[in-house]
Amino acid sequence: MTDTDQHAAATDPALLDALREHVQGALPATIADLSALVRLPSVSWSAFDPANVRASAEAVADLARSTGVFADDAVRIVRSAIEGDTPQDTSAPQDNSAQQDTTAPQDTDGADVELGQPAVLAVRPARNGKPTVMLYAHHDVQPQGDEALWETPPFEPTLRGDRLYGRGASDDKAGVMTHIASLRAMHAQFGDDLDLGVVLFVEGEEEFGSRSFRTFLREQKEHLAADVIVVADSDNWSAEVPSITVSLRGNVTFKLTLTTLEHASHSGMFGGAAPDAMIPMVRLLASLHDDDGSVAVEGLTSYDADVPERSDDELAADAALLPGVRPVGTGPVLSRMWFQPSITVTGMDVPSVANASNTLLPTVSARISVRVAPGQSAVEARDAVERHLRAHVPFGAHLELSEPDAGDGFLVDTAGWAVQDARVAMREGWGAEAVEQGIGGSIPFVSHLAAEFPEAQILVTGVEDPDTRAHSPNESQHLGVLHRAIASETILLARLATR
Repeated sequence: MTDTDQHAAATDPALLDALREHVQGALPATIADLSALVRLPSVSWSAFDPANVRASAEAVADLARSTGVFADDAVRIVRSAIEGDTPQDTSAPQDNSAQQDTTAPQDTDGADVELGQPAVLAVRPARNGKPTVMLYAHHDVQPQGDEALWETPPFEPTLRGDRLYGRGASDDKAGVMTHIASLRAMHAQFGDDLDLGVVLFVEGEEEFGSRSFRTFLREQKEHLAADVIVVADSDNWSAEVPSITVSLRGNVTFKLTLTTLEHASHSGMFGGAAPDAMIPMVRLLASLHDDDGSVAVEGLTSYDADVPERSDDELAADAALLPGVRPVGTGPVLSRMWFQPSITVTGMDVPSVANASNTLLPTVSARISVRVAPGQSAVEARDAVERHLRAHVPFGAHLELSEPDAGDGFLVDTAGWAVQDARVAMREGWGAEAVEQGIGGSIPFVSHLAAEFPEAQILVTGVEDPDTRAHSPNESQHLGVLHRAIASETILLARLATR
């Protein structure tokens, strides 16, 4: 029997029953802790109050200590320099006459570096030859958007049926609580005899581009080294069927600005002769897609792999298409979502309809989001899109690209023993076989983790389901999915601990 075959066997029944009992008994406390996290509006974007992200980090650090797995001094809040600045770990207490919170990063008056948002790092070293597992999630959230579109207050967790509503209830504070609850169950089962190495890493700026992530990896590499990395920030096939994410698209984002006039002018006086900036912007954006909605940028590639069947009708239901609206693109539905590039205009700077006047606009800006097929580098894709834009800009409009960001996609190696253990754990935790799926979204830091820790086996899991509405109004977490995700992760950790 090979090592993989041996550890793909079922979990010991007595251990399995004990783990399930620990998870079930702690579920009310887990949901209460999740609700407390949701009440913290930890939006990491630069326009929002960073004190809320700090408060969220402190709450997560307290939760890490509550597991019993880590010594109190093994739990730290860390901020690192944004990529391009000098690395700086400000988690340690600083000698200052003023009273300071030594568990949190300190401000560095007069520093030349810009620091990212606070992350939580907790480490328990492995003993007696056992492996080490890193558990990743993020505690920052997307902005709530238009509050009028929410049926309940975005930062007041609200239970309706079997779902808990609130911004971050699923993405990714439920991921945070999956790790916390699993570690609590492990401590209840093994106590101080736990020999499994554990690294808990809860990031504070994933929704804002993980701008200090690579600096953090370099600074903390010694503490982060692991045999298995579990990234709890993905989706499941349904509320009853789990998934292991095996592919992620990369992403490229930037601000596109077109300028045609030195100043605004009366549209009645000069309209029809002078090109306002909206005309070339509309035409340029239209050039990014063919008539069927497929991306029309030369140099963007697709990835070739089989996908499960999903009909256009199922897509229409899942994506909430209005009656009569047709899907875009060609090929199998899931291939379009997982393995083909896409381009979306996610915002524009133009006067609102309420403030519109009879004026030729001198400048118009748009935010462009490109999803890159796995297997193509984000830099290569960015260059292809830039070439297209510069080649197709109409009427000689002046084009500027700014605020760029890019991250590579990822293909998961599913041959390792950790994936086999995860499949067994999901079957035992969910009562259903896991589906291997791609994700149309991007988690660029996964490729950074793979680059820093090439020997580690990476598992991308999560607590979302097709009705989660992450990033959208009325985001929610299915509590049955949360329960099953915690059970599966606890079983996986126990299998690693007894390996």
